[in-house]
Amino acid sequence: MRMITLDQAAAETILSDLLKRDPNNYESYGDAVAKIVSDVKERRDEALFAYTRQFDGADLDETSIRVSKEEIAEARAEVDPELLRIMEKAMKNIRDYHQKQVRQSWFDSRPDGVLLGQKVTALESVGVYVPGGKAAYPSSVLMNIIPAEVAGVKNIVMVTPPGKDGKVNPVTLTAAYLAGVTQVYKAGGAQAVAALAFGTESVPRVDKIVGPGNIFVALAKKAVYGHVSIDSIAGPSEILVLADETANPRFVAADLLSQAEHDELASAILITTSPELAQRVSAEVDRFVKELSRKEILEKSLENFGYILVAQDMEQAICTANAIASEHLEIVTKNPFEVMTKIRNAGAIFIGEYSCEPLGDYFAGPNHVLPTNGTAKFFSPLGVDDFIKKSSVIYYSKEALEPVHRDIMAFAQAEQLTAHANSIRVRFEDTEGRD
Repeated sequence: MRMITLDQAAAETILSDLLKRDPNNYESYGDAVAKIVSDVKERRDEALFAYTRQFDGADLDETSIRVSKEEIAEARAEVDPELLRIMEKAMKNIRDYHQKQVRQSWFDSRPDGVLLGQKVTALESVGVYVPGGKAAYPSSVLMNIIPAEVAGVKNIVMVTPPGKDGKVNPVTLTAAYLAGVTQVYKAGGAQAVAALAFGTESVPRVDKIVGPGNIFVALAKKAVYGHVSIDSIAGPSEILVLADETANPRFVAADLLSQAEHDELASAILITTSPELAQRVSAEVDRFVKELSRKEILEKSLENFGYILVAQDMEQAICTANAIASEHLEIVTKNPFEVMTKIRNAGAIFIGEYSCEPLGDYFAGPNHVLPTNGTAKFFSPLGVDDFIKKSSVIYYSKEALEPVHRDIMAFAQAEQLTAHANSIRVRFEDTEGRD
């Protein structure tokens, strides 16, 4: 990993490098995605089935695209009982955490006949995209479906690419069933996103699309935004470890690599006040890379976006961490809770040497769908709030409106909106006529 003494110029260079990974910078794929989205919008099932044959090698039709109850039962029978037990434990933690995010409607009434409030309503339908291929990511299934289920969404529709045999990965399917999915469809890529956004003869239209995917999925979500809501345009994974001389270098190295193994664009950064720790972490990283199975990806990721930054002091280290606004931030210092209070920008904050990033990925309970590419400065983790909407509630009696109606008319007239003013005036024209 590159070791750099931290200064303003170095920080700006690193931020510039990290922003190159933003999916919005890959518009070379945009035309292809736009064509697929438009085609599915126009030809619906016909286009969806054609792209599924082309990209996934599966020949599906309206009778086989939806996963049946028999397929769910078959999938569950194939899953290792021990993995089932672990998933159920993780589900409890995830559900318990998200239950605490549930919002209630509220109303505030006054003696003068005014009632104001906010009505909280769950979205009617949500689409969850789950990547397919050889790998299965049941943790992502749980993290996307459970908060929707807790929020009270009635229809949770999952799409995931099928294998050439027309089947869905049994672990993925079982996780979805356990989490509370309503329907599962065998479709992936930009074509699945378009199907959820516009609806086809077989796939229902939804109100919001969430879930990770490749660049085609990310750009398709961007393309359909406005027709439906989306969670975010997710970028490559990233981790930042903030450490001082008290940190265990072996732990730090292992945690950096836990994210670097995702793909070649993943980012792994250590910021430390200790030059000695920096050297020891670098050596541990080299040793681990030789042993771990995804060696080529790790080497490329570290070469592209791996940094060890040596800060002058903890204040500079914290300032840089806030500027980077990492998806995952680990704090491994003498006083980690004190440092945590100074962190403004991070997707998830892990405190202390035993709160490693994979704990959050799989088990602790907080959502692992997090803002990337510096968007933690203004975005939050996926949660129950993503699956609700809020309506303002306003009630005024005539007695409450009368004392302020002239003020409202004056405000409207100042904006030259005479129909607005008239809407107020007609309610008191009898009274005005007597004045």
